[in-house]
Amino acid sequence: MTDHIVRAAAVQIAPDLASRAGTIERVLNAIAEAAEKGAELIVFPETFVPYYPYFSFVLPPIQQGAEHLNLYEEAVVVPSAETQAVADAARKRGVVVVLGVNERDNGSLFNTQLIFDADGTLVLKRRKITPTYHERMVWGQGDGAGLKVVDTKVGRVGALACWEHYNPLARYALMAQHEEIHVGHFPGSLVGPIFAEQIEVTMRHHALEAGAFVVNSTGWLAEEQIASISEDPKLQKGLRGGCMTCIISPEGRHVVPPLTEGEGILVADLDMKLVTKRKRMMDSVGHYARPELLHLVHDARPAQTVVRIEDSQDTVATPNLEAEDV
Repeated sequence: MTDHIVRAAAVQIAPDLASRAGTIERVLNAIAEAAEKGAELIVFPETFVPYYPYFSFVLPPIQQGAEHLNLYEEAVVVPSAETQAVADAARKRGVVVVLGVNERDNGSLFNTQLIFDADGTLVLKRRKITPTYHERMVWGQGDGAGLKVVDTKVGRVGALACWEHYNPLARYALMAQHEEIHVGHFPGSLVGPIFAEQIEVTMRHHALEAGAFVVNSTGWLAEEQIASISEDPKLQKGLRGGCMTCIISPEGRHVVPPLTEGEGILVADLDMKLVTKRKRMMDSVGHYARPELLHLVHDARPAQTVVRIEDSQDTVATPNLEAEDV
């Protein structure tokens, strides 16, 4: 039985809407603050660096060009000086860090989750498999290679972003790899109060179904930041609410009260023996599964736009097709 305590921190703070460097500074400061509180796992919101593309939710496509291009300029290349700074902070403090970034890969942007182990090693870079609604104007799609649980200092950690949690097969792919701590990322300050309610239901359900702890982080926007995104009071309503930073036990309970307003850092101790206690009753990918009736086919190959066959003396055999084979 896994019998130890992990102290986790879920960060709810505002990004710097003006620069990648400003947001990275806030990340590093929050890592230091959470580590001072004894945190061993520190989780940040969805695409926190440089910021979530809130503009795409309230502006029509014809008005998004300048903001979208600016996001390209401020997005994060992996690896880069920015990712190295986070890796160095993780290593210095001996903490596991899960950070959401807008990743730039040449001419495309992706919603990417990065997991740094406590020695600073980047152990996972995964991309959101399907951007949601307005986000499809901003980001490309990820692939099955990112649906991966990784071993870290704090245990087996898996991660999904936002409405990926509404894809039960994506969640099952992580559950089947026996995640012990699941990390959720949402933008926060979006849609309204109903979004926070939906996040809470989703996080509590995944904890129950996976028999895992869930550490979920959402972002926050100050009123002046909301005004900088849109001057229309009606559209500004869509940039409030939606904050549900929370830490949930495998029994589906809040370990500490959630954070739904303002900036702050939730800190809670995760009693890892509760993972086995829950799975003893219901292990969705073990004794409670019926693989002969229902099973998941997970294509974990990285997506490739080009498969290159280099010139060599070897020839590629082309099969002869008989009539019955066609």
